[in-house]
Amino acid sequence: MTETMSERVNPMKRIAVYPGSFDPVTNGHLDIIRRAAKMFDKVIVLVSYNAKKNGGTFTPPERVDFIRRCVKIPNVTVDSYQGLLADYVKISGASAIVKGLRAVSDFEVEFQQALVNRQLAPEVDTVFLVSSLENMYLSSSAVKEICLLGGEINNFVPAEIADDIIKKISKKAD
Repeated sequence: MTETMSERVNPMKRIAVYPGSFDPVTNGHLDIIRRAAKMFDKVIVLVSYNAKKNGGTFTPPERVDFIRRCVKIPNVTVDSYQGLLADYVKISGASAIVKGLRAVSDFEVEFQQALVNRQLAPEVDTVFLVSSLENMYLSSSAVKEICLLGGEINNFVPAEIADDIIKKISKKAD
């Protein structure tokens, strides 16, 4: 088997975990996934449990399915986990956690989490990616609220899952 130049220069794979609730995944999330996929050899999009978010609208298996249907990038995989992010990162062999930032308020929360993760997994760095301008305002919560009130969400979520989101949220509203 012949090794490539990149394997000779860097025999270790650079693996990153991009965690989030993704309830549901938005075009903003997809932008971060695409950009992270260019930076790392492997990106694991991790649907994680967030105790502060009360379970969510979509089940973790639904969220994993949504992401898999929307992301067709060879070096991106999708998983779910209910434990500590630091534990998952160690298990997966990742050396980085990717976090998307929309505003200064995001930074404050994410910075604190990065420091905690640094204590729990000192060998892992957190990489912050600033949202693209067109996604600065976009959040899963906003998508759900727009949908619940009968607004158009097609500009905010991938076309592959828009109908599924509308169906589930419409049922919830009834």
